Amino acid sequence: MLEVEVAGIKMKNPLMLASGILDLTKESMEKFGDAGAVVTKSVGMEERKGYKNPVFCEVECGILNAIGLANPGIDEYLKEINGIKVENLIGSIFGKDENEFSHLARKFTPYVKAIEMNMSCPHAKKVGAEYPTEEIKGAVESAKKARKPVFVKLGMENILERAENAIEGGADAIVAINSVKAMAINVDVAMPVLGNKVGGYSGRAIKPIGVRCVYELASNFDLPIIGVGGISKAEDVIEYMMAGAKAVQIGTAIYYEGEKIFGKICRDLEIWLDKHGYTNINDVVGMALKK
Repeated sequence: MLEVEVAGIKMKNPLMLASGILDLTKESMEKFGDAGAVVTKSVGMEERKGYKNPVFCEVECGILNAIGLANPGIDEYLKEINGIKVENLIGSIFGKDENEFSHLARKFTPYVKAIEMNMSCPHAKKVGAEYPTEEIKGAVESAKKARKPVFVKLGMENILERAENAIEGGADAIVAINSVKAMAINVDVAMPVLGNKVGGYSGRAIKPIGVRCVYELASNFDLPIIGVGGISKAEDVIEYMMAGAKAVQIGTAIYYEGEKIFGKICRDLEIWLDKHGYTNINDVVGMALKK
C-alpha cells in the first residue's frame, strides 16, 4: 500500500530522513529503520568547522539553524558509515565546482543508492543556494559520472530556472525545498540570536511554501519530485503527494517526536488511504494537478 519507487530505487514507504538530522554517525542513522530511505549529512571535500555558536534556536512554529555545513570531510565520513545497515542510503554532497561534485559522488558510490546534491543550503557562502544557477547543469553532469541516480535539492528561490538547469544536466529527481533564509533578534540585547546572524528556518510554517514549489515543479517538469518542509503528520504527506511529490523527507519534526515519527506516520497513512478508498499511495500522486 505504501511502496513507492523513485529513480529506480524501491522504497517500502515514501518517507525519507532529511539530510542534517541525526545523520552524523552510523548508529544514529540506523535508528531510522521505519524510513523508506535515509539521507546522510551533507559532506564536502575536507573537514568544515561551521559557524560559531549559537547555531540553533527555537522560534515561532519551527527552528532556526546556521550550522554552516559542518562536517568531517568525505574520507572521514566514509570511515564512520562503513558497514552501515540502512536499506536505502542516499549520500548528500556539496561542492564549489564540477570537480568537487564529481569527486564526492565517486567517493560515495560504493556506499549509497543515490546522490543528493545540496544546491540549497540558505546560509553557506559560495555553495548551496549560492551555487551559480548557470553552473548547475555542469555540476550535475559531473556527479552523474558516478553512475548513480542524482537528486538535486533546491531552495525556494528561482526554483524553476535552477530545476531546468539541473534537469538539462541529467538530474533523476528534484528535492524541494530546503530551509528558508531567516533571522531572529534578541530584543533584550539588540543582537542577532545566531552566531552567523542569518540561518535556515524550518518547521510547520514553511509547509505551504514547500507545497507550492512542488506543485510548480510537477506542473512544469516530468521527473520525480521529493517534497520537503514542515511535514509532521500523514495529512502533510498526502498534501505534498497530491501536489506532485513521489516521496517526502522529514526533518524538523524529529526534533520534537524522535525516530518513532516514521512508524506513526506510516500507520496513519494506511488508515487515511483505507478511509478514503485508496489501495495504493501512488494513486494520490499529482491529484491536485488535475483540478
